[in-house]
Amino acid sequence: MSVMRVLALLAAAALVVASPTGGGGAYGVQTFDIQGTSLGSPGRIAYKTSDLAAEVGADGRVQMFGKLALQNGTGEVNQVWQVGPASSGSIGIHAMAAANMGAKGKLNLVTGATTAVSGGSILRKKNTHGILNAVSWGILLPMGAIVARYLKTFKSADPAWFYLHVACQLIGYAVGVSGWATGIHLGNLSKGITYSLHRNIGIAVFALGTVQIFALFLRPKKDHKLRVYWNVYHHSVGYTIIILGIVNIFKGMSILDVAQKWKTGYIIAIGILGGIAMVLEVITWGIVLKRRKTEDKAYNGSANNNNGHLPM
Repeated sequence: MSVMRVLALLAAAALVVASPTGGGGAYGVQTFDIQGTSLGSPGRIAYKTSDLAAEVGADGRVQMFGKLALQNGTGEVNQVWQVGPASSGSIGIHAMAAANMGAKGKLNLVTGATTAVSGGSILRKKNTHGILNAVSWGILLPMGAIVARYLKTFKSADPAWFYLHVACQLIGYAVGVSGWATGIHLGNLSKGITYSLHRNIGIAVFALGTVQIFALFLRPKKDHKLRVYWNVYHHSVGYTIIILGIVNIFKGMSILDVAQKWKTGYIIAIGILGGIAMVLEVITWGIVLKRRKTEDKAYNGSANNNNGHLPM
């Protein structure tokens, strides 16, 4: 396998590559009009080129030469450079290490000065996206579900449990919308880079969460004959959002390649919530069973009264 020494990207779709042309260590220059991350076949680019050539120096480095005709008034261009593998004339993808991802800058065509482009802003937005979604879909919404399932059993907590549940869900949804919007913005900044599964789960969670919010305004009264069906819908969709949200948070952590301490911290947070839920499950079922033994049959047979039963 040979090594592709130089790869320079002068615009969003203009790619100039120097790669081995066979034996003897000779290099040739090809141009690619790329869309997204697919290299495709060599072809004309947006700029008129001439006198393209490449040669290997004594130190093993490859230099490219050539002319590109830019639009009038162009004073600065973005550039990206990489090295990567090439085998039998086929060019492979470059490495994804930090140094590779940071190999970009701006070239001033008037002064000849180059300026490094920092990826700090993008990284901050990615971290913000991750934190917002972890707090909202991954912590606040599970907390709201725990409140609704268990505190409802305690008569003294009525109706405080309801307002606490709604507060957790509304705040969680608001924060989640911010995280979702940040993710959409990051997607627009990263043309050609798509994490399909992560994106699709995120869209599904956002859509289901929005439906849940609007469903609050369509909630039948406790004694309405449709209330039982609304409860089934509300609880099943709610649990689906929580499960998908947690799965997508771990998926996002893998994409960001976060430090293990952050993954461990989130696992501990989820573990604490799970432990609280398990303890409350035992306590509330004990209360429910005790009530069933002491309350009269008419009360126990009421289909629309949930005071003595755990919610779904």
